[in-house]
Amino acid sequence: MTTTAANQRMFDNESDYCAHFIRHDQIDKYLANDRDFIPDDAIQALLATTGEPDPQCVRDILAKSLAIETLTPEETATLLRVTAPGLQAEMVEAAWQVKHKVYDNRIVTFAPLYISNPCLNRCLYCGFSTDNQQQCRTHLGMEDIRRECEVLAGGIGHKRLILDCGEHPESSTDYLLDALRTIYGTQVRTRRGVAQIRRVNLNVAPMPIEDLRLLKGAGIGTFQVFQETYHHDSYRRMHPGNTPKSDYRWRLTCMHRALEAGVDDVGIGVLFGLYDWRFEVLALVHHARELEARFRIGPHTISFPRLQPASAAPLATKSPWLVSDADFLHAITVLRLSVPYSGMIITAREREDVRREAVRRGCTQMDAGSRVGIGAYARFSETQEIDGQQFILGDTRSLDELVCDLARQGTITSFCTAGYRCGRTGGCIMDALKTGKEGKFCKVNAVLTFREWLDDFANPQSLTLCEPLLQRELEEIRQQLPKLYPTVQDAYDRISAGERDIFF
Repeated sequence: MTTTAANQRMFDNESDYCAHFIRHDQIDKYLANDRDFIPDDAIQALLATTGEPDPQCVRDILAKSLAIETLTPEETATLLRVTAPGLQAEMVEAAWQVKHKVYDNRIVTFAPLYISNPCLNRCLYCGFSTDNQQQCRTHLGMEDIRRECEVLAGGIGHKRLILDCGEHPESSTDYLLDALRTIYGTQVRTRRGVAQIRRVNLNVAPMPIEDLRLLKGAGIGTFQVFQETYHHDSYRRMHPGNTPKSDYRWRLTCMHRALEAGVDDVGIGVLFGLYDWRFEVLALVHHARELEARFRIGPHTISFPRLQPASAAPLATKSPWLVSDADFLHAITVLRLSVPYSGMIITAREREDVRREAVRRGCTQMDAGSRVGIGAYARFSETQEIDGQQFILGDTRSLDELVCDLARQGTITSFCTAGYRCGRTGGCIMDALKTGKEGKFCKVNAVLTFREWLDDFANPQSLTLCEPLLQRELEEIRQQLPKLYPTVQDAYDRISAGERDIFF
């Protein structure tokens, strides 16, 4: 197998690893006059403007969002300043309309799979920090990963994963490639058919272009890296020492390298609580607009992790920038309006009530039945082990419980992974999302995959609750897509008879 030099050798120390792995020639070409695209001073100047904005100005901005156009930083800053309850309610309603226009009435589900937690970095907020002597370090082999997937795909019913690991020579690109082959190759019998993971997204360390091309060839979905904080000074304080993660620009330009390497979709985010949440929202908009301008493809997803308690990481609960629930939800609303085409992920870091409200404000993806310890699915425990996982989860509901909760709200759960098999990725899906066309395909595939999941995994009570919702969605397809409907009905009947993985 072809590998990069960085993955062919062992490293004596962190400096050796950084010197061989971080490629400054793959950073510098994205800079302008030795400056990156996050203008701290300009963002602070926008935040210095105070006072309630003019309501008509806000409504004009909302109309632009409803037309699925990316907002400017100035327009985003205006929305951040809205405090009037009535106007905030209008923003929430507009955010819901944008979500429904682009993604229809559905929530996509996934699960995180942590496969290795040795890490070279010294992040002050993370339980995986190399300085944390309390953390139990584990590196899963391929049989361990297979067992995790058997539970995820065959026991719970997940179809897509986000693969996570610490940044360490053990977690090389070769290791990730082996893990991908193992995950995609694992099949499990269910009540009515055969289940497997159909899409693996990655949430791993920034990489050189050469490594990203290898991962693209292995069939990854979205390549996801969070900047953690875009504020330059805060970033340096949060990531001390000569570690791979202490290089702000290597991390900042990783989405550029991924798109240059041919990766179809990329995901961005911050860890809310490391700096002023309003600054982070504006920086995310700058990042989205930079990718649009340079590659004509914005972020496929924006994620909203927030600081949670973690092993030997007191900053996680004592940061001066901790974000209240109200501000956190306002940030979600503003970003749904500012980057209206992007999928938005609210994870099980958050409590059940916060996640429910985040859906109302336009989030499109949620995990469920999640475990963030290494090997934690196979050795299932009701108790979270703070010294064996990256952080503490706020919502530990099962996938079945989440599906039922969404159904009570009138929202269908989607297990769709069709886009990557049909070529609706990258620039293609960006165009389809902005015009609302993708939502129609998404509804069809959501119905088909929901039928699969209900037949294979739902308990009788869940089936009784969800069946009317599924039939309502099928009827909407009949009304909205009358020419396609006979083909959809045929696929639905075949799935009901036990066939699997039919998609449009």
